[in-house]
Amino acid sequence: MMRARFLGKDPESHVEHSPTLFATDRTDRVTYIAQGWKVTDPQVLADVGPVPDHETLIEIPEEVLEFYARRYLEEGEN
Repeated sequence: MMRARFLGKDPESHVEHSPTLFATDRTDRVTYIAQGWKVTDPQVLADVGPVPDHETLIEIPEEVLEFYARRYLEEGEN
């Protein structure tokens, strides 16, 4: 069973509407789970093209990606 570890959330978001980044503990590859705003803008969807039914597009602030960079840098120091 895969587990998720909280890395951080958008500091500018409201309490219940926070884009968030999690790291998983998968052993076969390094993966992350991102919680964000569902993309519904028709132009963006057209720009991206078809998305498989088992996938979705989300938008997250750049500040949330900083949690990935921080984790990557911390692991590189060990």
